[in-house]
Amino acid sequence: MQHWKGGTTAPLVSICCITYNHEPYIEDALEGFLIQRTDFPFEILIHDDASTDRTADIVREYKSEYPTIIKTLCQTENQYSRGEKPNLIAMQMASGKYLAICEGDDYWTDPQKLQIQVSFLENNPGFVLSGHDAFDIDEHGNRISDSVLSATYKRDASSEDLIYGRARFATMTMVYRNVLAAEAIPERRMIVSGDLFATSLLGNYGKGKYHHEIAPAAYRRHSGGIWSMQPEKIKRDNGLNSEFWIYRYYDRVGQKAVATAWLNRWECIAIKRMSYRNICKNVGKRMISQMIIMITKIAMKSGYGKRLKEWLGESRVQKIKTILGP
Repeated sequence: MQHWKGGTTAPLVSICCITYNHEPYIEDALEGFLIQRTDFPFEILIHDDASTDRTADIVREYKSEYPTIIKTLCQTENQYSRGEKPNLIAMQMASGKYLAICEGDDYWTDPQKLQIQVSFLENNPGFVLSGHDAFDIDEHGNRISDSVLSATYKRDASSEDLIYGRARFATMTMVYRNVLAAEAIPERRMIVSGDLFATSLLGNYGKGKYHHEIAPAAYRRHSGGIWSMQPEKIKRDNGLNSEFWIYRYYDRVGQKAVATAWLNRWECIAIKRMSYRNICKNVGKRMISQMIIMITKIAMKSGYGKRLKEWLGESRVQKIKTILGP
C-alpha cells in the first residue's frame, strides 16, 4: 500500500466480498486482500448478510484498523432470504474501474495477483476480464483437489466464448471492468448463481484472459457454503434456471441468435435430465390436454356448453375458453 499512486480516495479496483456466517474463514479472505502489493489504490467492500456468528464483529475490527480501505455494510436482516442478491448489493457500492470478486470463505494466495491482472487489462483494452486457477480445500483447510478448472478452460477466451458460455472462469479469481449495471438487468435477479450470466454479459465488452503465472486461489467447500455443498441435483436445477434467464435476457434485448443458442442449450440439458418414462408421461399429458381442448371446442360450438359446465365445472370451462380465445 505504501507504493500506491494517487492516494486512497480514488480506488482503481473495488474488491467485492460477500459473507455470511464465515467466522472461521473471513480472516483468511481479508488477509488475502491486504497482502496485495500494487502501485494503485484499491478498496475492500464487505457485505455481511446479518451473520449470526462473529463474522460482522471481525469485519468491524478490520475496518477500524484500515478505515480508509475497508468499507462495510453489515445487514440487520438477511437479504438473501428476502430474495435479494448480496453480490449485487456489494457491487452497487463499488467505485473502482475494475471489480475483483472473492467471497468470505475463499481467499487469495498470490500477493501479485491484482497487480498482474489489472496491469494486463489496462494495457489490453480488447479484454474485459481476467482470471486464474484455484484449488479446493475443506472446512479445515485441507486440500481436496489441485484445480477447480478442467484443462479445457485453462486458456484465453474469445468474446463469443464468453457470450455463448463456452468459457469458464473461477469466480473468486476474476477481475473485470466495471461495466455491468446491476439494477439495469432484471433477469440477473431471477438467478440463484449468477456467475454464468455475468461471464456471458461481460463477453459483450471483450475477451477473457487466463493467467497461468498467478498462484491459485483457495475455494473452500464446507457445510455452510451456499453453493459448494449443494446436492448435485440442486446445482443442475440452478444451472437450468440460469440458462433459461440468460435466454430470456438475450431475447428481450434483441440478440436473437444468442437467445436461440441458449434456449437450445437449455432444452438439450432439460431433455437429457428426463427419463424416457417421464418424457412419455409429459407428452401423454400434453396430448390428453389437447384432446380435452379440442372436444370442448367442438362441444361448445355444438350447443353442449351447459353439459360441459356440469361435467367439468364452471372454473375449468372458463380456463379452456381463455386458452381457446374468442
